Amino acid sequence: MLRVGEWRVNPQSGEIARNGESVRLEVRTMRLLVSLAEHAGEVVSIDELLQEVWPDVIVTPDSVYQAVASLRRALGDDTRQPSYIATVPRLGYKMVASVGAWAEETTPATPPRRFGARAIWIGGAAACAAGVAALLLSTGGWRGRAAAHVPLRSVAVLPFLDLTEKMAEEEFADGMTEEIIGRLGRIPGYRVPAPASTFAFKGRHRSVAEIAKALDVTYVLDGSTRKSGDRLRVAARLIRADTQAVVWSDSYDRPWGDMLAVQDDIAGALTKALRASIESEPLR
Repeated sequence: MLRVGEWRVNPQSGEIARNGESVRLEVRTMRLLVSLAEHAGEVVSIDELLQEVWPDVIVTPDSVYQAVASLRRALGDDTRQPSYIATVPRLGYKMVASVGAWAEETTPATPPRRFGARAIWIGGAAACAAGVAALLLSTGGWRGRAAAHVPLRSVAVLPFLDLTEKMAEEEFADGMTEEIIGRLGRIPGYRVPAPASTFAFKGRHRSVAEIAKALDVTYVLDGSTRKSGDRLRVAARLIRADTQAVVWSDSYDRPWGDMLAVQDDIAGALTKALRASIESEPLR
C-alpha cells in the first residue's frame, strides 16, 4: 500500500482512506492516482496519462480532465491551492503531495521502501482485476436489491464541475446541471432526482455506487465545464453504478455568448444522446 499525502492508498482493493474515512475509487481513477504517484514531483503530460491509464481504449483528453476532477474530489483537493494534484498549464499534471510506502503500526521497523512504477503493479499483478472484483463485491448486495426496485431508466445528475480559469463560472456549471435535470425529468418513464437531492453531494467525497444507492438510481451522470478564450466546452459521462462502467461520454464545444442560449443548446443535444444511450442498454 502507498501513502499519498494523508491518504492510505490500496491499489488492489481500489480504496483510499484517512482518519477513519474510506473512499472507493473507480478502476481508471485509481490507475490515474497510481500513475501520478509513480511520477511524484514530475509533470505528467496528457498523452502520457492516456497511455498509462487508458492503454487498451481510444479516448479523448476529456477523459483525463474528468478523471482528474473526480480524483481531486475524492482526495478533497482544491484546484486553487492544490495539496495533491497541481495543473501545469499546457503541460499536464503533477503530484505535489509526498508519496511513499504505507507503514502499518504492526509492521516491524524497517527502512521504508519507495514503490517504483513496476513495483506498484507487480505487487498486484491483477490490481485492476482485483479492484473490479472489490467494487463488484462491495456493491453486490445493492445490485441484488437494485434489480428488484431501482428503475432501469433512473439517472442522478451530479453538479457539473467548474474547471474554468479561477473557477469563475460556477453559476454557469450549476445552471447547466439544473437544465439537464429538467429535460431528463420530462421524459416519460424516467426518474431523475431533483436538484435539491443531487446538489447535496456537491463537494462531498462519495463514490458513484454510494451516490446511486443513496438516490436509488441506476445511472449517475457527471460532467465539467471549461472555457478557453471565447470557446466553451462541456464534457459529460454516464456511469452505470452496478458495473462502474462508463456507458456514454461526449463533449460539446460552443462559442461563449448568451449563457441561457448555450445552456439550452447543449442540454438539448446532451439529453438526446443520453436517452439514446440508456435506451440501447441491455436489460440486466
